[in-house]
Amino acid sequence: MDSTPWHERRLTEDKQRRNDHRSPYQRDRARILHSAAFRRLQAKTQVLGIGLNDFYRTRLTHSLEVSQIGTGIRAQLKQKHPEQDQLLDSMSLIESISLAHDIGHPPFGHGGEVALNYMMRKHGGFEGNGQTFRILARLEPYTEYYGMNLCRRTLLGVLKYPAPYSLLHRQLPFSDVSHFRQLKPSEWPPVKGLFDDDLEVLNWVLEPLSTSDKALFLSHQLVDKSKHRRTQYKSFDCSIMELADDIAYAVHDLEDAIVMGIVSREQWTLAVETKLKQSNDDWIRNEFSTIGERLFSSKHHLRKDAIGTLVNGFVTAISIIDVEGFSEPLLKFNAALEGAFNEALEILKQFVYQYVIRKPEIQMLEYKGQQIVMELFEAFISDPERLLPTNTQARWTEAKEQGLNCHRVIADYISGMTDEFAARLHQHLFSPKSGSMIELNREL
Repeated sequence: MDSTPWHERRLTEDKQRRNDHRSPYQRDRARILHSAAFRRLQAKTQVLGIGLNDFYRTRLTHSLEVSQIGTGIRAQLKQKHPEQDQLLDSMSLIESISLAHDIGHPPFGHGGEVALNYMMRKHGGFEGNGQTFRILARLEPYTEYYGMNLCRRTLLGVLKYPAPYSLLHRQLPFSDVSHFRQLKPSEWPPVKGLFDDDLEVLNWVLEPLSTSDKALFLSHQLVDKSKHRRTQYKSFDCSIMELADDIAYAVHDLEDAIVMGIVSREQWTLAVETKLKQSNDDWIRNEFSTIGERLFSSKHHLRKDAIGTLVNGFVTAISIIDVEGFSEPLLKFNAALEGAFNEALEILKQFVYQYVIRKPEIQMLEYKGQQIVMELFEAFISDPERLLPTNTQARWTEAKEQGLNCHRVIADYISGMTDEFAARLHQHLFSPKSGSMIELNREL
């Protein structure tokens, strides 16, 4: 595989740094780690709201865990598939993609995402993965116009849904709500794809592909008539990151829920243990018959051992599979979980969703964040040249003068906020008792 085009950056660089022998992907990892967007993840919700407790995971610690699991998957695949050594040549690449994968998620988790999607419903929509791509390729001020100016292969690796909004969006049978308070997230699912505003960058990323590979990679289908169209393919690197993300969500977020007392041993037995004791796989059947005792033990070391056992079980059950129809190796191969382990991971993900995410106390926090984001958006759009920070005003004016999507500028600004900053700004705008705006008058 000729890797040269995949190392290219949109903006040609000639940085004469003294004795800098780093690989292109090591440079990408450094740019992501040192970015303001990455640092803000420390104050963004993962599952449980920031500030309730200092133990559980934020978007930042989640991203670090995804990176650790991702590099573990890569190490396993190098051993299992020595013939694919060229595909697996860089640990820094997997680290970069994993560290960056959540960088575009707005404050207040899914609540913030749905809120921005609703406010952008007539202006190209909003979705966290699309915003991640936008931050990496356009917004983060490492360069003036090219974001972090990452390698083409790194950008390909963060493309979980490689098609633009206009190809995936369907007019769903839900009318606009008469008031924000009535917005139901289930009726306004974000389009899982990229923004049409960033189509030019997507085309650049896919430039090395043949016409047939590009057409197949961008293809999409209607899976559920009550939802938008979905993309069908992802690159090899992205498939590793996505598995690492799913494992971190299903196992590590489960650990938070256990420690916080949000889920009980009885719920675990009913929803997970009884199902997986019937598995066709000996390891799953045996492990899930007893692992609940350690997971719900009052002894921390036993719980940590159980969590480590689960992560190891999934990571070691991943292999490389062929994807039909592609000639480009980065698309021709994907990492995939073996059948029984894939089923087990889905059961764990459903358990976290049903007993943690859907818990009324968690949904109340999500709803509150949803309202904050929509009210901020409404305020800024009412008089952007009065209420937006100076630098963002300049972006708004430039977009307006060039006939571009001005609403996207406001979505960019709000999505970059941390949970706390958004809540304080909302209080300053709408609470009669709030103090000075001076300390909030800064750029994100």
